[in-house]
Amino acid sequence: MIMVFTLLVLVEYMDSCSSGGTAYRHGKTYEECKQMAENFTAELKPEIEKNGNLLWSELLEKVRHDELVYKLTLKYLRRDGFDIGNNKMPEIKKIC
Repeated sequence: MIMVFTLLVLVEYMDSCSSGGTAYRHGKTYEECKQMAENFTAELKPEIEKNGNLLWSELLEKVRHDELVYKLTLKYLRRDGFDIGNNKMPEIKKIC
């Protein structure tokens, strides 16, 4: 009996949820977050090449602590030929 009630409540909840995509931080869509990360990547590449490196903490500040944009920016920097470091060396630098 309790199991049936739980299932009914679950089904009712599922019907009331929006199926229109997930909103990420500040109500942005995933596509908007990807575009923001691409923009940050284009902005950061010359800075990293000029200074030699960029710390993960500095990147986090630049993306305003938005975790999804932070991770996507790291992904795009790696794609574009940068060493994004690891937990022992948390810095981004150009691969020579």
